[in-house]
Amino acid sequence: MLADDSVLFREGIARVLRDAGLEVMGQAGDVAGLMELVGAAPPDAVVVDIRMPPTHTTEGLDAAARLREEYPQVGVLVLSAHVEPAYALELVETGAHGAGYLLKDRITDVEELVEAVRRVGAGGLVIDPGVVAQLVGRARAHSPLDDLSEREREVLTVMAEGRSNQAICQRLFLSPKTVEAYVRSVFTKLGLHQGADDNRRVLAVLAFLRG
Repeated sequence: MLADDSVLFREGIARVLRDAGLEVMGQAGDVAGLMELVGAAPPDAVVVDIRMPPTHTTEGLDAAARLREEYPQVGVLVLSAHVEPAYALELVETGAHGAGYLLKDRITDVEELVEAVRRVGAGGLVIDPGVVAQLVGRARAHSPLDDLSEREREVLTVMAEGRSNQAICQRLFLSPKTVEAYVRSVFTKLGLHQGADDNRRVLAVLAFLRG
């Protein structure tokens, strides 16, 4: 389901998703309409603009939070025209699943948009590379992150976008065993020695985004 107050924008996204083989169950121009649609027939995923009527401030974020609480099985991908790192941090800090934050500029990359919707619908976490890049560039005091090698930082950067080890292999042109070795090294240098790998990935990404 799609929610945006611009009919042309919604129709454009709907066409892209349909062409990729996804079913668009409904469209809404505001949060009330979206919640009504979801309540009638919960979809696998919702794509919602961060700023919606009537105030065009945080309606989209509020809707995302409400959907995560009332319909935890529904993935929510929030679209934004501006980089707002605080929301990305919130997604990681709350251990969100089936959630994502993507810049509208990224929509020109059809494959990336479709992949993001699929990943969120399957319970994954998606964070826009542009948001990650901005967080990486922040000035900060010394932290364990400073001990990472350039390649380990690259691996962690891709991990922070919510990507799997296989995706890291494809992005950085590395073998699966090499990526596994880098991931283990990142965990070790960040002091993440215990727990399941999925949990350690979240903790590593959180440390990275917080800087």
